[in-house]
Amino acid sequence: MGRIRAQALEAAGARINCIYDVEDAPVDGYRRAPSLAALTHDPNVDAIVICLPNHLNMPTTIAALQNGKNVFCEKPPCFTSKQMREIIAAERASHRVLMYGFNHRHHEAILKMKSLIDSGRFGPILWMRGRYGKSVDAAYLSTWRADRALAGGGILMDQGIHMLDLFLHLAGRPFDEVQAMVSSRYWKIRGIEDNVFALFRNSGTGVTVSFHSTMTQWRHLFSLEVFLERGYLVLNGLKTSSSTYGEEILTIAKNRTSAPAATFDDEERLHFQTDSSWQREAAQFLSAIESGISPSSGSSSDALKVMELIDRIYSVNWHHSTTLHSQLLPHKDEELMEIE
Repeated sequence: MGRIRAQALEAAGARINCIYDVEDAPVDGYRRAPSLAALTHDPNVDAIVICLPNHLNMPTTIAALQNGKNVFCEKPPCFTSKQMREIIAAERASHRVLMYGFNHRHHEAILKMKSLIDSGRFGPILWMRGRYGKSVDAAYLSTWRADRALAGGGILMDQGIHMLDLFLHLAGRPFDEVQAMVSSRYWKIRGIEDNVFALFRNSGTGVTVSFHSTMTQWRHLFSLEVFLERGYLVLNGLKTSSSTYGEEILTIAKNRTSAPAATFDDEERLHFQTDSSWQREAAQFLSAIESGISPSSGSSSDALKVMELIDRIYSVNWHHSTTLHSQLLPHKDEELMEIE
């Protein structure tokens, strides 16, 4: 990720002063800082891009902001919404730009979906459905991603967080009702979920979301569906350098004219052959620094909304498990208590 970000920033006009890697592997083409602290304190550095293991994201972000650096950080920003508020406090005190790598917002298909939704052409959103999954092998068990203290969680933190951000981005408002089931049936790693099934709803608008995040999807999958009052948008596949998620194809339904629904002949299919999301994201970060204005996408406010939703998913699942356990115990009816 560090190399991808460096190349995108250079293409956007930035100069990479130096890099730091938590591993000792040689990195050609860049001056290497002797330590992370040396990089965050370097007076010749205007901005820092953080592509570290998850547990280092929060402390490095705060240290960089406190030393007057603009910061671009990969997801997840931290492990809880409480921690995110601590980061925001440091951001406000620093008067510097902070942006997070919710890269999927910058894919061509997502930009098209957002513009169509905001145009009102198909009316308001009724519901959304998202599935995002990949397959991992046994080597995963030996990495920091299989340690909750270092990763903060499993597939939800690793990959599902992108889909959560897209739901919030497209809906334009948070979800106040959450139901979820989190499990680790296959890999059985304590504290590292391999599947999340969740339902969200905004009680004001009624927009409802069905979500599945998984690392037991034996053939990688990305699918995002948005159904509106007068049509639908269905994105299958995501253009990546590895092509493991297939071709990025957006299906758009024409306005429905009569029941029961649109037909296949009513559909328009757009094929996106290139991925310019990294360059677009880098350019937005540099633009935010030059203007001194918070980025329009991937802001700390966006990150806080995602982390609040993640908190709800993990906590609701815990409450449901506790409720089920209590109901299995031989209590008298009057002693049963519902956990709010």
